[in-house]
Amino acid sequence: MKITKQARRDAKQLFRSCVNSGVLDENRVRQALQLVVAQKPRGYIAILSQLQRLVKLDLERRTARVESAAALSPEERTAVEGSLAWKYGTGLNISFAQNLALIGGLRIQVGSDVYDGSVRARLESLRESF
Repeated sequence: MKITKQARRDAKQLFRSCVNSGVLDENRVRQALQLVVAQKPRGYIAILSQLQRLVKLDLERRTARVESAAALSPEERTAVEGSLAWKYGTGLNISFAQNLALIGGLRIQVGSDVYDGSVRARLESLRESF
């Protein structure tokens, strides 16, 4: 489906109205959706589609996955959370997982950003350099 520039602008404006203090407010998103569905402006399907895309991107940007070869201590978890909050701001949903294939180190993914400080990644880059 082709989305017009006007639909993109309208969706972006709706999205901005749903953000409160830099964090997406679920209740405002629901209200915006109800308002658009009730009024049914021209191209409202495209507006809703674009709004859905913007919300999905924001949720991905606010989700962090931290993988480590060994379980992290509470102090290490707090340090990682603090570093991520400093870089990406508050309101970040952080999940910790153990991945034995990393051998050692950390792999952090926040949205499309990936920080790979694992031993496995270093070995792979060394192997590729030969």
